Amino acid sequence: MDLARIGATPKGGNCRLALTDLDREGRDLVAGWMRDAGLEVTIDQIGNIFGRRAGRNPGLPAIATGSHIDTQPTGGRFDGCYGVMAGLEVMRTLQEQGIVTEAPLELVIWTNEEGSRFVPFMMGSAVYCGKLPLDTALDTPDLEGLRVGDELRRIGYAGTAPVTRRSFGRYFEAHIEQGPILEAEDTVIGVVSGSLGMHWYDVTVSGIEAHAGPTPMPLRRDALYASTFIMQQVIEIANEYAPHGRGTVGLVQVRPNSRNVIPGSVMFSIDIRHEDAARLAEMDARVQGVIRDVAEGRTTGHAMPVDVKKTAFFPPTPFAADMVATVREQATLRGYSAMDIVTGAGHDAVNIAGMLPTSMIFVPCKDGISHNEIEDADPVHLEAGANVLLGAMLAHAGK
Repeated sequence: MDLARIGATPKGGNCRLALTDLDREGRDLVAGWMRDAGLEVTIDQIGNIFGRRAGRNPGLPAIATGSHIDTQPTGGRFDGCYGVMAGLEVMRTLQEQGIVTEAPLELVIWTNEEGSRFVPFMMGSAVYCGKLPLDTALDTPDLEGLRVGDELRRIGYAGTAPVTRRSFGRYFEAHIEQGPILEAEDTVIGVVSGSLGMHWYDVTVSGIEAHAGPTPMPLRRDALYASTFIMQQVIEIANEYAPHGRGTVGLVQVRPNSRNVIPGSVMFSIDIRHEDAARLAEMDARVQGVIRDVAEGRTTGHAMPVDVKKTAFFPPTPFAADMVATVREQATLRGYSAMDIVTGAGHDAVNIAGMLPTSMIFVPCKDGISHNEIEDADPVHLEAGANVLLGAMLAHAGK
């Protein structure tokens, strides 16, 4: 709740976009807490923050945990932040109890997980894993043309540590579910076995601006009208691939965005997801077919240029079976109800899973609502998730 005061919104949520002044305030606060918990804090060149707790055997790879503290424009208090706070609570508890683990432990705050200001999302972990070149990430602009590298320097988080694969052995991430399943099943712990695959696109449809009054309907080249055919089909195709199909158009920019001008250009995002690689490929092929139909005029009767830019792709990603088992065992040991679940959202853990054993721990969120100012979670569930995280990290770090 102390972190939530930074960038607080009227409806009880947060707006703390990546690399803004508010993000700097949040980083300063949490990095200070990390130091107070006895962690050695370093910052790499993409702004990822690492807090290391020494173990008896410094040669062993660290057992790591973490998440992010940047938010959506109308985000909640728990998305990402809970994973960082749970990891911090693990470190504080070990410090208070004087427990030294065999392997070192690390707590990570990843840069720009949300992708609300800079695309692609999960940027810091993607650079860390080698999926995104550092120079490309640093040169990425926001909608106002401000670059990641310049903004990192401006807020004081352009670290000097090289972006290298630190000596991590395993990575856990605690998170609110961001969906309704755990609450509907009256279950405290979600044992996350893997993630849905996803495609992200930015699509720009180009028409011709013209006066809304004098221009007859048959002679129009309305970019928004054409775009709606694609938008509708993104949703319809996802519905046909239930229960694991997902389709979303969440960002739309209309130009010139005037009430009496026919739209000449529309840029919008496409987000499609599925847990099965073959079905995700089918969904993607169908969406591309709809786009071609609009571009070639088969839908509206008028051919229109359509530019399609892929901004992200993540295949369906299974998590490490032994770590998934550890989470399940730790929940059972503590008497918490638990169920296996697949995450439909993107998380830094999905990037990390491509390079080292990874697992996630979910706890319920109220009404399954996330990416919303009214996002909420029960402190009892948050405590349970932190307890499972503590047990899982100790099980692999040794004490």
